[in-house]
Amino acid sequence: MSDITIRRATADDSRRLTRLVRGSRAYRGDYAAMVEGYQVGGPYIEHHPVFVAADGGGDGKVLGFYALLVDGAGAGVGGRTGGEAELDLAFVADEAQGLGIGRLLMEHMAGQARAAGAGSVKVVAHPPSEEFYLRTGAVRTGTVPPSGSVHWERPELRYDVA
Repeated sequence: MSDITIRRATADDSRRLTRLVRGSRAYRGDYAAMVEGYQVGGPYIEHHPVFVAADGGGDGKVLGFYALLVDGAGAGVGGRTGGEAELDLAFVADEAQGLGIGRLLMEHMAGQARAAGAGSVKVVAHPPSEEFYLRTGAVRTGTVPPSGSVHWERPELRYDVA
């Protein structure tokens, strides 16, 4: 793990991040429609805090990433900090699962949310990922009903980062 670095993503990472999302084993079978044609575009990366975990051992291979939505997160009630950010995307490459990269990314994400003034981070999780979020400190807050192209309930969770 000491050779893993976390860095801010750039628009040049778009193709790598898109491949990671579309190739994820977690989105096989019934879930495949969720990522079919999905694009992590350059403008999205430039507008939102997107961070990648890369192999620092020379090739800089992207092993995982997350995207955080923080617009307005620091503007709590009465202008105080402590609003809610949202984890929009979080993926770890299939071959890097179980190495602690996801945990490292979630710790980094919590720090970024805190720095943006958020008191918590909302997660609407892919059902097979719920256990991961619970193991890394999130608490379940409810369920999001099916809508649009999503035909299943999704767990809603929260990380308290204040």
